Amino acid sequence: MAQSTEADWVSRFADEVIAEAERRAPGKPIVCASGLSPSGPIHLGNLREVMTPHLVADEIRRRGHECVHILSWDDYDRFRKVPAGIDPSWSEHIGKPLTSVPAPPGSSYANWAEHFKAPMLRALEEMGIEFRAISQTEQYTAGTYRDQILFAMRERERIDAILDRYRTKDKDKAAAAKKPQQQKGKGGKVDAEDAAAAEAAAEGSGAATEDDGKAAAGYFPYKPYCSVCDRDLTTVTAYDDETTALSYTCQCGHSETVRLSEHNRGKLVWKVDWPMRWAYEGVVFEPSGVDHTSPGSSFVVGGQIIREVFGTEPPIGPMYAFVGISGMAKMSSSKGGVPTPADALEIMEAPLLRWLYARRKPNQSFKIAFDQEIQRLYDEWDALKRKIEDGSAQPADAAAYSRATRTASGELARTPRPLPYRTLASVVDITTGHDEQTLRILSDLDPDNPVTSLDETRPRLDKAERWITTQVPAEQRTRVREEPDTELLASLGDTERESLRLLLDGLDEHWSLEGLTSLVYGVPKVQAGLAPDAKPTPELKVAQRTFFALLYQLLVGRDTGPRLPTLLLAVGADRVRKLLGA
Repeated sequence: MAQSTEADWVSRFADEVIAEAERRAPGKPIVCASGLSPSGPIHLGNLREVMTPHLVADEIRRRGHECVHILSWDDYDRFRKVPAGIDPSWSEHIGKPLTSVPAPPGSSYANWAEHFKAPMLRALEEMGIEFRAISQTEQYTAGTYRDQILFAMRERERIDAILDRYRTKDKDKAAAAKKPQQQKGKGGKVDAEDAAAAEAAAEGSGAATEDDGKAAAGYFPYKPYCSVCDRDLTTVTAYDDETTALSYTCQCGHSETVRLSEHNRGKLVWKVDWPMRWAYEGVVFEPSGVDHTSPGSSFVVGGQIIREVFGTEPPIGPMYAFVGISGMAKMSSSKGGVPTPADALEIMEAPLLRWLYARRKPNQSFKIAFDQEIQRLYDEWDALKRKIEDGSAQPADAAAYSRATRTASGELARTPRPLPYRTLASVVDITTGHDEQTLRILSDLDPDNPVTSLDETRPRLDKAERWITTQVPAEQRTRVREEPDTELLASLGDTERESLRLLLDGLDEHWSLEGLTSLVYGVPKVQAGLAPDAKPTPELKVAQRTFFALLYQLLVGRDTGPRLPTLLLAVGADRVRKLLGA
Protein backbone atom coordinates (compact mmCIF):
# COMPACT_ATOMS: atom_id res chain seq x y z
CA MET A 1 0.00 0.00 0.00
CA ALA A 2 1.37 3.40 -0.95
CA GLN A 3 2.10 5.97 1.73
CA SER A 4 -0.37 8.77 2.31
CA THR A 5 -1.72 10.98 -0.43
CA GLU A 6 -3.95 14.00 -0.04
CA ALA A 7 -6.84 12.04 -1.48
CA ASP A 8 -6.48 8.95 0.73
CA TRP A 9 -7.65 10.04 4.15
CA VAL A 10 -7.03 6.66 5.77
CA SER A 11 -3.34 6.60 4.87
CA ARG A 12 -2.94 10.20 5.99
CA PHE A 13 -4.43 9.46 9.43
CA ALA A 14 -2.34 6.30 9.69
CA ASP A 15 0.80 8.41 9.12
CA GLU A 16 -0.23 10.79 11.89
CA VAL A 17 -1.16 8.05 14.35
CA ILE A 18 2.08 6.12 13.82
CA ALA A 19 4.12 9.27 14.35
CA GLU A 20 2.11 10.26 17.44
CA ALA A 21 2.36 6.78 18.96
CA GLU A 22 6.11 6.75 18.42
CA ARG A 23 6.39 10.10 20.19
CA ARG A 24 4.18 9.07 23.14
CA ALA A 25 5.08 5.43 23.73
CA PRO A 26 7.76 4.15 21.36
CA GLY A 27 7.77 0.41 20.83
CA LYS A 28 4.37 -0.20 22.38
CA PRO A 29 1.24 -1.42 20.51
CA ILE A 30 -0.74 1.44 18.97
CA VAL A 31 -4.22 1.82 20.46
CA CYS A 32 -7.19 3.01 18.39
CA ALA A 33 -10.56 3.19 20.09
CA SER A 34 -14.31 3.24 19.54
CA GLY A 35 -17.16 3.51 22.00
CA LEU A 36 -20.75 2.34 21.60
CA SER A 37 -23.72 2.56 23.94
CA PRO A 38 -26.16 -0.38 23.64
CA SER A 39 -28.99 1.85 24.89
CA GLY A 40 -31.09 1.03 21.83
CA PRO A 41 -30.66 -0.05 18.21
CA ILE A 42 -27.06 0.65 17.18
CA HIS A 43 -27.61 2.39 13.87
CA LEU A 44 -25.61 3.09 10.74
CA GLY A 45 -24.49 6.44 12.11
CA ASN A 46 -22.92 4.64 15.08
CA LEU A 47 -21.11 2.36 12.63
CA ARG A 48 -18.97 5.34 11.61
CA GLU A 49 -17.67 5.42 15.19
CA VAL A 50 -16.31 1.92 14.55
CA MET A 51 -15.42 2.07 10.85
CA THR A 52 -13.21 5.16 11.11
CA PRO A 53 -10.72 3.71 13.64
CA HIS A 54 -11.07 0.26 12.07
CA LEU A 55 -9.87 1.52 8.69
CA VAL A 56 -7.00 3.45 10.27
CA ALA A 57 -5.98 0.54 12.53
CA ASP A 58 -6.16 -1.85 9.58
CA GLU A 59 -3.90 0.40 7.50
CA ILE A 60 -1.43 0.53 10.40
CA ARG A 61 -1.45 -3.29 10.57
CA ARG A 62 -0.94 -3.53 6.81
CA ARG A 63 2.26 -1.57 7.30
CA GLY A 64 3.51 -4.13 9.81
CA HIS A 65 2.90 -2.24 13.07
CA GLU A 66 1.25 -3.84 16.09
CA CYS A 67 -2.08 -2.11 16.55
CA VAL A 68 -5.14 -2.89 18.67
CA HIS A 69 -8.62 -1.51 18.03
CA ILE A 70 -10.55 -1.49 21.31
CA LEU A 71 -14.34 -1.29 21.25
CA SER A 72 -15.63 -0.04 24.56
CA TRP A 73 -19.21 -1.02 25.30
CA ASP A 74 -20.73 1.71 27.47
CA ASP A 75 -23.09 -0.85 28.98
CA TYR A 76 -22.74 0.54 32.51
CA ASP A 77 -24.38 3.81 31.44
CA ARG A 78 -27.79 4.62 32.83
CA PHE A 79 -30.94 3.62 30.97
CA ARG A 80 -32.16 7.06 29.85
CA LYS A 81 -35.38 6.57 27.98
CA VAL A 82 -37.66 3.92 26.51
CA PRO A 83 -37.16 3.77 22.72
CA ALA A 84 -40.12 3.86 20.36
CA GLY A 85 -41.90 0.52 20.07
CA ILE A 86 -40.98 -0.75 23.55
CA ASP A 87 -43.56 -1.28 26.29
CA PRO A 88 -43.82 2.04 28.22
CA SER A 89 -43.69 0.06 31.47
CA TRP A 90 -39.92 -0.19 30.92
CA SER A 91 -39.78 3.40 32.20
CA GLU A 92 -39.57 1.92 35.73
CA HIS A 93 -36.00 0.94 34.85
CA ILE A 94 -34.84 4.45 33.91
CA GLY A 95 -31.69 5.22 35.88
CA LYS A 96 -30.46 1.61 36.14
CA PRO A 97 -27.30 0.36 34.39
CA LEU A 98 -28.12 -0.96 30.92
CA THR A 99 -26.95 -4.42 32.01
CA SER A 100 -29.49 -4.38 34.86
CA VAL A 101 -32.47 -3.58 32.63
CA PRO A 102 -34.51 -6.55 31.34
CA ALA A 103 -34.22 -7.21 27.61
CA PRO A 104 -37.20 -6.15 25.47
CA PRO A 105 -40.19 -8.52 25.51
CA GLY A 106 -39.57 -11.75 23.63
CA SER A 107 -35.78 -11.39 23.63
CA SER A 108 -33.59 -14.38 24.48
CA TYR A 109 -30.79 -12.18 25.83
CA ALA A 110 -29.94 -11.70 29.49
CA ASN A 111 -30.44 -7.96 29.60
CA TRP A 112 -31.07 -4.80 27.60
CA ALA A 113 -27.42 -4.21 26.71
CA GLU A 114 -26.77 -7.74 25.45
CA HIS A 115 -29.94 -7.62 23.33
CA PHE A 116 -28.73 -4.57 21.41
CA LYS A 117 -25.09 -5.65 21.29
CA ALA A 118 -25.86 -8.95 19.58
CA PRO A 119 -26.92 -7.79 16.09
CA MET A 120 -24.06 -5.28 16.00
CA LEU A 121 -21.54 -7.96 16.89
CA ARG A 122 -22.84 -10.19 14.07
CA ALA A 123 -22.65 -7.30 11.62
CA LEU A 124 -19.09 -6.41 12.64
CA GLU A 125 -18.02 -10.02 12.16
CA GLU A 126 -19.59 -10.14 8.69
CA MET A 127 -17.79 -6.92 7.80
CA GLY A 128 -14.40 -8.30 8.86
CA ILE A 129 -13.90 -5.77 11.67
CA GLU A 130 -11.46 -7.04 14.30
CA PHE A 131 -11.44 -5.48 17.76
CA ARG A 132 -10.93 -6.13 21.47
CA ALA A 133 -14.22 -5.65 23.27
CA ILE A 134 -14.32 -4.06 26.73
CA SER A 135 -17.50 -4.11 28.84
CA GLN A 136 -17.64 -1.11 31.16
CA THR A 137 -19.98 -3.07 33.44
CA GLU A 138 -17.27 -5.68 33.88
CA GLN A 139 -14.56 -3.06 34.34
CA TYR A 140 -16.39 -1.05 36.99
CA THR A 141 -17.93 -3.94 38.93
CA ALA A 142 -14.58 -5.76 39.05
CA GLY A 143 -12.90 -2.72 40.57
CA THR A 144 -10.56 -2.34 37.59
CA TYR A 145 -10.71 1.45 37.78
CA ARG A 146 -10.54 1.70 41.58
CA ASP A 147 -7.25 3.63 41.67
CA GLN A 148 -8.46 5.97 38.93
CA ILE A 149 -11.75 6.60 40.77
CA LEU A 150 -10.02 7.37 44.07
CA PHE A 151 -7.58 9.64 42.26
CA ALA A 152 -10.42 11.53 40.55
CA MET A 153 -12.15 12.01 43.89
CA ARG A 154 -8.94 13.40 45.41
CA GLU A 155 -8.61 15.75 42.45
CA ARG A 156 -12.28 16.74 42.45
CA GLU A 157 -11.65 20.42 43.10
CA ARG A 158 -9.35 20.67 40.10
CA ILE A 159 -11.85 18.76 37.92
CA ASP A 160 -14.66 21.01 39.14
CA ALA A 161 -12.65 24.09 38.18
CA ILE A 162 -12.11 22.75 34.67
CA LEU A 163 -15.81 21.92 34.27
CA ASP A 164 -16.73 25.34 35.61
CA ARG A 165 -14.99 26.98 32.65
CA TYR A 166 -17.54 25.36 30.38
CA ARG A 167 -20.75 25.32 32.44
CA THR A 168 -21.91 28.67 31.08
CA LYS A 169 -21.14 27.44 27.56
CA ASP A 170 -23.16 24.30 28.27
CA LYS A 171 -26.16 26.41 29.24
CA ASP A 172 -25.76 28.54 26.12
CA LYS A 173 -25.47 25.39 24.03
CA ALA A 174 -28.60 23.88 25.57
CA ALA A 175 -30.52 27.10 24.93
CA ALA A 176 -29.29 27.25 21.36
CA ALA A 177 -30.32 23.64 20.81
CA LYS A 178 -33.93 24.63 21.49
CA LYS A 179 -33.84 27.11 18.60
CA PRO A 180 -34.00 26.09 14.94
CA GLN A 181 -30.42 25.32 13.97
CA GLN A 182 -28.83 25.33 10.55
CA GLN A 183 -25.52 23.90 9.47
CA LYS A 184 -23.71 24.14 6.22
CA GLY A 185 -23.95 21.05 4.09
CA LYS A 186 -22.19 20.26 0.83
CA GLY A 187 -21.15 23.29 -1.14
CA GLY A 188 -21.89 25.57 1.83
CA LYS A 189 -25.64 25.09 1.57
CA VAL A 190 -27.64 25.27 4.77
CA ASP A 191 -28.87 21.88 5.97
CA ALA A 192 -31.51 22.18 8.68
CA GLU A 193 -31.78 18.36 8.85
CA ASP A 194 -28.17 18.15 10.05
CA ALA A 195 -28.90 20.62 12.83
CA ALA A 196 -31.95 18.68 13.98
CA ALA A 197 -29.89 15.51 13.90
CA ALA A 198 -27.14 17.12 15.97
CA GLU A 199 -29.64 17.90 18.71
CA ALA A 200 -31.08 14.39 18.54
CA ALA A 201 -27.66 12.77 18.55
CA ALA A 202 -26.52 14.81 21.54
CA GLU A 203 -29.66 13.79 23.39
CA GLY A 204 -29.18 10.16 22.40
CA SER A 205 -25.57 10.06 23.52
CA GLY A 206 -26.35 11.62 26.87
CA ALA A 207 -23.35 13.91 26.51
CA ALA A 208 -25.38 17.10 26.68
CA THR A 209 -27.63 16.16 29.59
CA GLU A 210 -25.27 14.08 31.78
CA ASP A 211 -25.07 15.10 35.46
CA ASP A 212 -21.46 16.29 35.78
CA GLY A 213 -21.30 15.69 39.55
CA LYS A 214 -22.13 19.14 40.92
CA ALA A 215 -24.22 18.97 44.10
CA ALA A 216 -25.23 21.17 47.02
CA ALA A 217 -22.58 19.53 49.22
CA GLY A 218 -19.86 20.15 46.67
CA TYR A 219 -18.48 18.53 43.54
CA PHE A 220 -18.11 14.74 43.34
CA PRO A 221 -17.19 13.04 40.02
CA TYR A 222 -18.41 9.62 41.22
CA LYS A 223 -22.05 8.57 40.91
CA PRO A 224 -23.15 5.50 42.90
CA TYR A 225 -26.00 3.26 41.85
CA CYS A 226 -28.43 2.85 44.75
CA SER A 227 -28.02 -0.46 46.58
CA VAL A 228 -31.81 -0.70 47.04
CA CYS A 229 -33.44 0.47 43.78
CA ASP A 230 -30.33 0.02 41.57
CA ARG A 231 -30.86 3.44 39.97
CA ASP A 232 -28.53 6.41 39.77
CA LEU A 233 -31.03 8.85 41.26
CA THR A 234 -28.44 9.43 43.95
CA THR A 235 -26.74 12.49 45.40
CA VAL A 236 -23.37 12.30 47.14
CA THR A 237 -23.60 14.23 50.41
CA ALA A 238 -20.14 13.71 51.88
CA TYR A 239 -16.76 12.14 51.13
CA ASP A 240 -13.67 11.62 53.27
CA ASP A 241 -10.41 11.33 51.33
CA GLU A 242 -8.57 9.55 54.11
CA THR A 243 -11.09 6.79 54.85
CA THR A 244 -12.80 6.91 51.41
CA ALA A 245 -16.15 6.95 53.23
CA LEU A 246 -18.79 8.17 50.78
CA SER A 247 -22.33 9.04 51.87
CA TYR A 248 -25.23 9.34 49.49
CA THR A 249 -29.01 9.65 49.43
CA CYS A 250 -31.37 8.33 46.78
CA GLN A 251 -34.71 9.63 45.54
CA CYS A 252 -36.20 6.28 46.52
CA GLY A 253 -35.61 7.27 50.17
CA HIS A 254 -32.56 5.13 50.82
CA SER A 255 -29.34 6.57 52.22
CA GLU A 256 -26.08 4.93 53.27
CA THR A 257 -22.34 5.32 53.64
CA VAL A 258 -19.94 3.06 51.74
CA ARG A 259 -16.15 2.82 51.47
CA LEU A 260 -15.19 3.84 47.95
CA SER A 261 -12.01 1.77 48.28
CA GLU A 262 -14.31 -1.28 48.31
CA HIS A 263 -17.44 -0.06 46.50
CA ASN A 264 -17.98 -1.36 42.96
CA ARG A 265 -21.54 -0.22 42.24
CA GLY A 266 -21.14 3.15 40.57
CA LYS A 267 -19.13 4.99 37.96
CA LEU A 268 -17.41 8.23 37.16
CA VAL A 269 -19.60 10.85 35.49
CA TRP A 270 -19.22 10.79 31.71
CA LYS A 271 -17.04 13.87 31.26
CA VAL A 272 -14.52 12.37 33.68
CA ASP A 273 -15.03 8.73 32.75
CA TRP A 274 -14.02 9.23 29.10
CA PRO A 275 -10.64 10.95 29.72
CA MET A 276 -9.92 8.49 32.56
CA ARG A 277 -10.31 5.64 30.09
CA TRP A 278 -8.15 7.37 27.46
CA ALA A 279 -5.38 7.54 30.02
CA TYR A 280 -5.95 3.99 31.32
CA GLU A 281 -5.93 2.40 27.83
CA GLY A 282 -3.29 4.70 26.31
CA VAL A 283 -5.58 5.63 23.40
CA VAL A 284 -3.77 7.40 20.56
CA PHE A 285 -6.62 7.64 18.03
CA GLU A 286 -10.37 7.97 18.55
CA PRO A 287 -12.87 9.87 16.39
CA SER A 288 -15.84 11.71 17.83
CA GLY A 289 -19.27 12.66 16.57
CA VAL A 290 -20.44 16.20 15.93
CA ASP A 291 -22.28 16.24 19.27
CA HIS A 292 -19.01 15.57 21.16
CA THR A 293 -16.85 18.28 19.59
CA SER A 294 -18.64 21.58 20.19
CA PRO A 295 -17.38 23.96 22.95
CA GLY A 296 -18.10 22.47 26.37
CA SER A 297 -18.76 19.01 24.96
CA SER A 298 -17.35 15.76 26.28
CA PHE A 299 -14.38 15.55 23.90
CA VAL A 300 -13.30 19.14 24.46
CA VAL A 301 -13.68 19.06 28.25
CA GLY A 302 -12.15 15.60 28.39
CA GLY A 303 -9.09 16.90 26.60
CA GLN A 304 -8.57 19.47 29.36
CA ILE A 305 -9.16 16.95 32.14
CA ILE A 306 -6.75 14.34 30.78
CA ARG A 307 -3.99 16.96 30.43
CA GLU A 308 -4.48 18.83 33.71
CA VAL A 309 -5.59 15.98 35.98
CA PHE A 310 -4.44 12.63 34.56
CA GLY A 311 -1.19 14.08 33.23
CA THR A 312 -1.23 12.74 29.71
CA GLU A 313 -2.59 13.66 26.28
CA PRO A 314 -5.97 13.10 24.65
CA PRO A 315 -6.23 10.98 21.51
CA ILE A 316 -6.00 12.56 18.10
CA GLY A 317 -8.88 11.94 15.76
CA PRO A 318 -11.38 13.61 13.46
CA MET A 319 -14.92 14.77 13.98
CA TYR A 320 -17.17 12.56 11.88
CA ALA A 321 -20.30 13.76 10.15
CA PHE A 322 -23.76 12.25 10.08
CA VAL A 323 -24.84 9.27 8.04
CA GLY A 324 -28.30 9.42 6.50
CA ILE A 325 -30.66 7.05 4.78
CA SER A 326 -32.08 7.74 1.32
CA GLY A 327 -35.48 9.31 1.78
CA MET A 328 -35.28 9.34 5.59
CA ALA A 329 -34.18 11.78 8.31
CA LYS A 330 -30.81 11.55 10.05
CA MET A 331 -30.41 8.91 12.71
CA SER A 332 -30.44 8.94 16.48
CA SER A 333 -30.62 5.60 18.30
CA SER A 334 -32.52 7.12 21.21
CA LYS A 335 -35.53 7.44 18.89
CA GLY A 336 -35.63 3.79 17.86
CA GLY A 337 -36.80 2.41 14.54
CA VAL A 338 -33.73 3.46 12.54
CA PRO A 339 -31.83 1.12 10.19
CA THR A 340 -28.90 -0.75 11.70
CA PRO A 341 -25.80 -2.31 10.09
CA ALA A 342 -27.57 -5.66 10.35
CA ASP A 343 -30.48 -4.21 8.36
CA ALA A 344 -28.12 -2.89 5.69
CA LEU A 345 -26.31 -6.22 5.42
CA GLU A 346 -29.60 -7.91 4.61
CA ILE A 347 -29.81 -5.97 1.34
CA MET A 348 -26.16 -5.31 0.45
CA GLU A 349 -22.87 -7.19 0.61
CA ALA A 350 -20.36 -6.35 3.33
CA PRO A 351 -17.70 -4.96 0.92
CA LEU A 352 -20.22 -2.46 -0.50
CA LEU A 353 -21.20 -1.26 2.98
CA ARG A 354 -17.52 -0.91 3.94
CA TRP A 355 -16.90 1.04 0.73
CA LEU A 356 -19.55 3.62 1.58
CA TYR A 357 -17.59 4.52 4.73
CA ALA A 358 -14.09 4.13 3.24
CA ARG A 359 -14.60 6.38 0.22
CA ARG A 360 -15.74 9.45 2.19
CA LYS A 361 -13.57 11.47 4.57
CA PRO A 362 -14.96 11.36 8.12
CA ASN A 363 -16.13 14.99 7.98
CA GLN A 364 -18.19 14.32 4.85
CA SER A 365 -21.77 13.23 5.35
CA PHE A 366 -23.31 10.62 3.07
CA LYS A 367 -26.42 8.53 2.70
CA ILE A 368 -26.98 4.79 2.62
CA ALA A 369 -29.64 3.67 0.18
CA PHE A 370 -32.54 1.50 1.19
CA ASP A 371 -34.64 2.69 -1.75
CA GLN A 372 -34.16 2.45 -5.53
CA GLU A 373 -30.87 4.33 -5.17
CA ILE A 374 -29.23 1.08 -4.06
CA GLN A 375 -29.31 -0.07 -7.67
CA ARG A 376 -27.33 2.98 -8.78
CA LEU A 377 -24.85 2.44 -5.93
CA TYR A 378 -24.26 -1.12 -7.07
CA ASP A 379 -23.81 0.08 -10.69
CA GLU A 380 -21.15 2.51 -9.43
CA TRP A 381 -19.48 -0.22 -7.37
CA ASP A 382 -19.35 -2.61 -10.33
CA ALA A 383 -18.03 0.14 -12.62
CA LEU A 384 -15.23 0.84 -10.12
CA LYS A 385 -14.25 -2.83 -10.15
CA ARG A 386 -13.97 -2.72 -13.95
CA LYS A 387 -11.83 0.44 -13.78
CA ILE A 388 -9.50 -1.22 -11.28
CA GLU A 389 -9.19 -4.27 -13.51
CA ASP A 390 -8.27 -2.18 -16.56
CA GLY A 391 -6.01 0.16 -14.60
CA SER A 392 -8.06 3.34 -15.12
CA ALA A 393 -9.18 3.90 -11.51
CA GLN A 394 -7.92 6.93 -9.59
CA PRO A 395 -5.50 6.04 -6.73
CA ALA A 396 -7.90 7.16 -4.00
CA ASP A 397 -10.76 5.15 -5.55
CA ALA A 398 -8.54 2.09 -5.83
CA ALA A 399 -7.48 2.49 -2.19
CA ALA A 400 -11.10 2.72 -1.03
CA TYR A 401 -11.96 -0.41 -3.04
CA SER A 402 -9.04 -2.28 -1.49
CA ARG A 403 -10.13 -1.28 2.03
CA ALA A 404 -13.67 -2.39 1.23
CA THR A 405 -12.80 -5.82 -0.10
CA ARG A 406 -9.99 -6.91 2.21
CA THR A 407 -8.35 -6.27 5.58
CA ALA A 408 -4.86 -6.95 6.85
CA SER A 409 -6.16 -10.43 7.75
CA GLY A 410 -7.34 -11.30 4.25
CA GLU A 411 -10.09 -11.01 1.66
CA LEU A 412 -13.76 -10.64 2.55
CA ALA A 413 -16.25 -13.07 1.07
CA ARG A 414 -17.71 -11.90 -2.22
CA THR A 415 -20.05 -13.12 -4.95
CA PRO A 416 -18.22 -15.36 -7.47
CA ARG A 417 -20.26 -14.05 -10.42
CA PRO A 418 -21.58 -10.59 -9.53
CA LEU A 419 -24.41 -9.99 -11.99
CA PRO A 420 -25.89 -6.46 -11.94
CA TYR A 421 -27.89 -5.92 -8.76
CA ARG A 422 -30.74 -4.25 -10.67
CA THR A 423 -30.97 -7.29 -12.97
CA LEU A 424 -31.09 -9.71 -10.04
CA ALA A 425 -33.68 -7.55 -8.30
CA SER A 426 -35.87 -7.45 -11.40
CA VAL A 427 -35.65 -11.21 -11.85
CA VAL A 428 -36.50 -12.16 -8.27
CA ASP A 429 -39.25 -9.52 -8.29
CA ILE A 430 -40.93 -11.44 -11.11
CA THR A 431 -40.09 -14.99 -10.01
CA THR A 432 -40.88 -14.21 -6.34
CA GLY A 433 -37.79 -16.20 -5.37
CA HIS A 434 -38.62 -19.40 -7.29
CA ASP A 435 -35.13 -20.90 -7.68
CA GLU A 436 -35.75 -23.00 -10.80
CA GLN A 437 -37.36 -20.12 -12.67
CA THR A 438 -34.67 -17.71 -11.46
CA LEU A 439 -31.90 -20.01 -12.71
CA ARG A 440 -33.62 -20.35 -16.11
CA ILE A 441 -33.74 -16.59 -16.54
CA LEU A 442 -30.19 -15.95 -15.34
CA SER A 443 -28.90 -18.69 -17.65
CA ASP A 444 -30.49 -16.88 -20.60
CA LEU A 445 -28.77 -13.58 -19.84
CA ASP A 446 -25.58 -14.69 -21.59
CA PRO A 447 -26.11 -17.94 -23.54
CA ASP A 448 -22.39 -18.10 -24.41
CA ASN A 449 -21.48 -18.14 -20.71
CA PRO A 450 -24.61 -19.28 -18.88
CA VAL A 451 -25.08 -19.31 -15.13
CA THR A 452 -25.15 -22.97 -14.15
CA SER A 453 -25.90 -22.62 -10.44
CA LEU A 454 -27.50 -19.94 -8.32
CA ASP A 455 -24.59 -20.31 -5.90
CA GLU A 456 -22.46 -18.48 -8.47
CA THR A 457 -24.63 -15.39 -7.95
CA ARG A 458 -24.81 -15.54 -4.16
CA PRO A 459 -24.79 -13.76 -1.76
CA ARG A 460 -25.66 -10.85 -4.08
CA LEU A 461 -28.76 -12.66 -5.34
CA ASP A 462 -30.00 -13.19 -1.78
CA LYS A 463 -29.38 -9.53 -0.90
CA ALA A 464 -31.35 -8.37 -3.96
CA GLU A 465 -34.21 -10.71 -3.12
CA ARG A 466 -34.28 -9.43 0.46
CA TRP A 467 -34.35 -5.85 -0.81
CA ILE A 468 -37.29 -6.61 -3.09
CA THR A 469 -39.30 -8.35 -0.37
CA THR A 470 -38.59 -5.92 2.49
CA GLN A 471 -37.94 -2.48 0.99
CA VAL A 472 -39.96 -2.20 -2.22
CA PRO A 473 -43.60 -1.19 -1.60
CA ALA A 474 -46.24 -3.63 -2.81
CA GLU A 475 -47.58 -1.14 -5.35
CA GLN A 476 -44.13 -0.95 -6.95
CA ARG A 477 -43.69 -4.70 -7.27
CA THR A 478 -43.91 -6.25 -10.73
CA ARG A 479 -46.94 -8.43 -11.41
CA VAL A 480 -46.97 -10.04 -14.84
CA ARG A 481 -50.41 -10.41 -16.40
CA GLU A 482 -51.93 -13.86 -16.31
CA GLU A 483 -54.00 -13.28 -19.46
CA PRO A 484 -53.67 -10.94 -22.45
CA ASP A 485 -55.31 -7.52 -22.32
CA THR A 486 -57.68 -8.30 -25.20
CA GLU A 487 -59.36 -4.89 -25.05
CA LEU A 488 -56.06 -3.05 -25.43
CA LEU A 489 -54.87 -5.42 -28.16
CA ALA A 490 -58.10 -4.92 -30.13
CA SER A 491 -57.71 -1.14 -29.97
CA LEU A 492 -54.21 -1.04 -31.48
CA GLY A 493 -53.56 0.68 -34.78
CA ASP A 494 -51.49 -0.65 -37.67
CA THR A 495 -48.22 0.98 -36.49
CA GLU A 496 -48.54 -0.51 -33.01
CA ARG A 497 -49.43 -3.94 -34.39
CA GLU A 498 -46.40 -3.81 -36.68
CA SER A 499 -44.12 -2.96 -33.77
CA LEU A 500 -45.34 -5.99 -31.83
CA ARG A 501 -44.88 -8.21 -34.91
CA LEU A 502 -41.30 -7.01 -35.40
CA LEU A 503 -40.53 -7.72 -31.76
CA LEU A 504 -42.09 -11.20 -31.78
CA ASP A 505 -40.39 -12.13 -35.06
CA GLY A 506 -37.00 -11.32 -33.55
CA LEU A 507 -37.43 -12.98 -30.14
CA ASP A 508 -35.74 -16.30 -30.88
CA GLU A 509 -32.78 -14.76 -32.69
CA HIS A 510 -32.20 -12.16 -29.97
CA TRP A 511 -32.94 -14.24 -26.85
CA SER A 512 -30.20 -12.90 -24.54
CA LEU A 513 -29.86 -9.76 -22.47
CA GLU A 514 -27.69 -8.06 -25.09
CA GLY A 515 -29.78 -9.31 -27.99
CA LEU A 516 -33.10 -8.23 -26.51
CA THR A 517 -31.65 -4.83 -25.68
CA SER A 518 -30.79 -4.33 -29.36
CA LEU A 519 -34.19 -5.65 -30.40
CA VAL A 520 -36.44 -3.49 -28.23
CA TYR A 521 -34.48 -0.32 -29.06
CA GLY A 522 -34.25 -1.33 -32.72
CA VAL A 523 -37.95 -1.92 -33.49
CA PRO A 524 -38.89 1.81 -33.62
CA LYS A 525 -35.77 2.45 -35.73
CA VAL A 526 -36.77 -0.18 -38.28
CA GLN A 527 -40.29 1.26 -38.37
CA ALA A 528 -38.78 4.66 -39.16
CA GLY A 529 -36.81 3.19 -42.05
CA LEU A 530 -33.49 3.27 -40.18
CA ALA A 531 -30.90 0.60 -39.45
CA PRO A 532 -31.28 -1.11 -36.04
CA ASP A 533 -27.96 0.38 -34.92
CA ALA A 534 -28.73 3.94 -36.04
CA LYS A 535 -28.19 6.73 -33.52
CA PRO A 536 -31.48 7.89 -32.05
CA THR A 537 -32.94 11.29 -32.86
CA PRO A 538 -35.26 13.23 -30.52
CA GLU A 539 -38.24 12.02 -32.59
CA LEU A 540 -36.99 8.45 -32.42
CA LYS A 541 -36.64 8.64 -28.65
CA VAL A 542 -40.30 9.65 -28.41
CA ALA A 543 -41.26 6.65 -30.57
CA GLN A 544 -39.16 4.35 -28.38
CA ARG A 545 -40.78 5.61 -25.18
CA THR A 546 -44.24 5.09 -26.73
CA PHE A 547 -43.30 1.54 -27.77
CA PHE A 548 -41.89 0.73 -24.34
CA ALA A 549 -45.02 2.00 -22.59
CA LEU A 550 -47.16 -0.23 -24.82
CA LEU A 551 -45.04 -3.28 -23.95
CA TYR A 552 -45.25 -2.51 -20.22
CA GLN A 553 -49.03 -2.14 -20.40
CA LEU A 554 -49.41 -5.45 -22.21
CA LEU A 555 -47.00 -7.32 -19.94
CA VAL A 556 -47.46 -5.80 -16.44
CA GLY A 557 -50.45 -3.45 -16.72
CA ARG A 558 -48.66 -0.13 -16.17
CA ASP A 559 -46.50 2.33 -18.11
CA THR A 560 -43.18 1.48 -16.43
CA GLY A 561 -41.40 -1.49 -14.90
CA PRO A 562 -38.07 -3.32 -14.83
CA ARG A 563 -35.77 -2.88 -17.79
CA LEU A 564 -37.55 -4.44 -20.75
CA PRO A 565 -34.82 -6.90 -21.82
CA THR A 566 -34.72 -8.31 -18.28
CA LEU A 567 -38.51 -8.34 -18.09
CA LEU A 568 -38.83 -10.23 -21.39
CA LEU A 569 -36.30 -12.84 -20.27
CA ALA A 570 -38.09 -13.21 -16.95
CA VAL A 571 -41.54 -13.60 -18.52
CA GLY A 572 -40.27 -16.18 -21.02
CA ALA A 573 -40.72 -16.30 -24.80
CA ASP A 574 -43.92 -18.36 -24.81
CA ARG A 575 -45.69 -16.15 -22.29
CA VAL A 576 -44.47 -12.99 -24.05
CA ARG A 577 -46.03 -14.25 -27.30
CA LYS A 578 -49.29 -14.99 -25.51
CA LEU A 579 -49.50 -11.59 -23.79
CA LEU A 580 -48.56 -9.70 -26.96
CA GLY A 581 -51.34 -11.37 -28.91
CA ALA A 582 -49.31 -13.68 -31.14
